[in-house]
Amino acid sequence: MFNRSAAVTRTYRLLCSHDSRHLARRVSTAANAVSDGTSAASDGTSTPLDGASAIEKAVTRSGKRRHLIFNNRNGPSLQHFLAQPQRKPGAAANAAEPDEVPYMAVSDWGQGRKYYVEVYGCQMNVSDTEILMAVLNKAGYLRTMDAADADVVFLMTCAIREKAEDRIWSRLAQLKAQRTKTRPERAPMVGVLGCMAERLKERLLEADKLVDVVCGPDAYRSLPRLLSLRAMSADGVANVMLSADETYADITPVRLDANRISVHLSVMRGCNNMCSFCIVPFTRGTERSRDIDSIVEEVRVLSQQGIREVTLLGQNVNSYRDTSQSGAFETQGYGADLSRGFSTIYRRKEGGRRFAELLHRVAQVDPEMRVRFTSPHPKDFPDELLYVIRDNPNVCRNIHLPLQSGSTSCLERMRRGYSREAFLDLVLHIRKVIPDVTFSTDVIAGFCGETEAEHADTVGVMREVGFDMAFMFAYSMRERTHAHRKFQDDVPADAKARRLQEIIDTFHVTARKRNQRFVDTQGLVLYEGLTKRHARPFGSDDHGHKVFLNGSVLADLKPGDYVRVFIDSATSASLSATAIKKTTLSAYYQQFPQPEFGVA
Repeated sequence: MFNRSAAVTRTYRLLCSHDSRHLARRVSTAANAVSDGTSAASDGTSTPLDGASAIEKAVTRSGKRRHLIFNNRNGPSLQHFLAQPQRKPGAAANAAEPDEVPYMAVSDWGQGRKYYVEVYGCQMNVSDTEILMAVLNKAGYLRTMDAADADVVFLMTCAIREKAEDRIWSRLAQLKAQRTKTRPERAPMVGVLGCMAERLKERLLEADKLVDVVCGPDAYRSLPRLLSLRAMSADGVANVMLSADETYADITPVRLDANRISVHLSVMRGCNNMCSFCIVPFTRGTERSRDIDSIVEEVRVLSQQGIREVTLLGQNVNSYRDTSQSGAFETQGYGADLSRGFSTIYRRKEGGRRFAELLHRVAQVDPEMRVRFTSPHPKDFPDELLYVIRDNPNVCRNIHLPLQSGSTSCLERMRRGYSREAFLDLVLHIRKVIPDVTFSTDVIAGFCGETEAEHADTVGVMREVGFDMAFMFAYSMRERTHAHRKFQDDVPADAKARRLQEIIDTFHVTARKRNQRFVDTQGLVLYEGLTKRHARPFGSDDHGHKVFLNGSVLADLKPGDYVRVFIDSATSASLSATAIKKTTLSAYYQQFPQPEFGVA
């Protein structure tokens, strides 16, 4: 017989340990269903329903599979937290069984066990993995670099395109074969984390014993409890609840590579833009920003640890908006305007410290630490932000400016909030303020309904702007997006491939031509060491280029050193240079000032 109290108790024990701040605000109808004596469904599926029926259904045994799934559509309500625990017959009035106490922690299954993690997708997934490692290490887990030695194997996943998800399904099949054939006596658990976890939670758990634990981007604090629950009872456990305020600001990340001299620092999470092609708002939730105090303090600690480059990270990083009470930084209120000619489909909020102030404060921490940021939206480049980039030599002169399409009509279907003309005007304006700026971009080929004329507009913008770097992809329809609901993915695959190749070819022609302007000039490179494949000395310049190095000076360099170089040659993707002299960032720009400041 289904034990209704035990089901709710297990729900409490998982989620209360996750973050009671979020759950205390969730008032649903679940308690009514728990108390009215209705029977649980028995079809064994893991599809979440409203109210307590979902809790029952998730833990009801059907054959060999049973699942616990917690998301924003169901879970414990306020009534659950206030309810009195049920006692077993004959129990003393002042005694409580552990399984009946909602706030009792799940037993610590992870002490001394080893985990192995594979990271797929964007830099935000790298950042999330470093947060995840901090959570697991605190719970007693140990990281191993050998999957064959792991008790738990995690895949940090991406859902931005179908190809990314196909790689994960293929990897899961490989892991299943290893579990059943090579290690049947000590098969590791398998956990799927990140965006794919949130998007495909039911399918992942229902797949034929491929996955044990599913954990979404806002639920990493609960992962030790999820693993314990899986070890104790349920065949599949998932927590994909999205949060309105989780930023992990209080967690110090554990770096994947302790020897790196550059790091990515998450300053905000989520996205409000709701571009019609994008799944991010549905997998990572709405925008919320870390408080400026915690960010500046973390940058200060990184500087003390010898980090030489920090990249401020967010899904829409330049829409950063901190409304917390700051002990050190008063709200100055500058940098809140949109770029000229740009709009949003949502109502923007007023007040708070904006990205221009954050970038300025971070740049002041250490003049010898380079500062970058990604990934921005073109709508959030007010003049105040451009002035911060212009006036601080340690803020890199490379701006990521996602185009997506060069056609105004296609941009309207994409719900990007700007026209072709507004984008080109923004490029000209930025170059006027920051004469030596370089641009990188994102471009989609073959979006829904894209005509040959619209494609030609995109190619035309790429020629006119002359991007220095670009990430170019064929469109991949994602479920739950606006495009999935409203449009047809009607551009044939062969047409997408042809258009994508034209975009790629155009980029390489223009980038090769633009990079020639660096040849026979001086430059400053942050030395990073040797490439993994060919052991070539390399570093990065102020404009985002990879720079391959040669010269006798290299013998005196270590990763994290700045070196003055002479650029010998250039391709569309990189530069080659002779190292001249070890230097510092401040000394270099005193000797070789950046181009004369532009004006708005």
